[in-house]
Amino acid sequence: MSKISKVLITRSRKQSQSFAKALAEVGFTPIFFPTIQIRPLEDLSALEKAIAEIEKYDWLIFSSTNAVEVFFNRFPSPFGRWGRGEGNAAKIAAIGSKTEATLRSRGVDVDFVPEKYVGESLLAGLGDLRGKWILLPRAKVAREIVPREIMRAGGIVHEIAIYETLPAEIDEVGLSALQKGVDVVTFTSPSTVNNFVDLTKKAGLDPLNLPNNPLFACIGPVTEKAALEAGFSPIVVAEEYTTDGLVKALRNTQHEKRVS
Repeated sequence: MSKISKVLITRSRKQSQSFAKALAEVGFTPIFFPTIQIRPLEDLSALEKAIAEIEKYDWLIFSSTNAVEVFFNRFPSPFGRWGRGEGNAAKIAAIGSKTEATLRSRGVDVDFVPEKYVGESLLAGLGDLRGKWILLPRAKVAREIVPREIMRAGGIVHEIAIYETLPAEIDEVGLSALQKGVDVVTFTSPSTVNNFVDLTKKAGLDPLNLPNNPLFACIGPVTEKAALEAGFSPIVVAEEYTTDGLVKALRNTQHEKRVS
């Protein structure tokens, strides 16, 4: 591969628009091949009950833009009920700049964003959690590191599943591009890795021996771990765990190829 041009996006199409735009703005050609789709759970009664009892929570933690969107699509104006801004409402934490931006676009003030965009770095900014209640709306299947660390710090974490991540149907346009050969395949979560493997095999491709031998780019170390376990290489990892960080990583890789 002499240069990077065609970049395959494996996250859900709805989430990929700003990523695709950012890629195009720096000269890459984005190609959609969604491997996941996000579906809100039908039964959100547990979340509704938690909102009715919100005064007992000290923190509300959003770990993804998906959680924000599903939460506020279901409850567009919950903060009026919570007394937000009166000093007696749960504080809001966001994991990642995109999650923070999505919250602010909803008119929500964010009290804390960890410096690193991973759940493990969250606890430092939450203060003394002993005996404190934390509400964590999240995916049906999610990593356990955040609730585990909260409990180890003495907090009482209330996890509520509000959406699920499902495999997407094969995108024929994206598949055609993949069959002809792309330069980079991007992964933004372990589920995009696992579903990419399943979808390519279903389409008759060997995910570890793709046309044009593409580079694989991961949004962060958790996704990188999943990609390595699946057998992918070579892998580039974003220093900033966002899609903007992925774009920067690909630009740096492009520059290194030009000067080498």
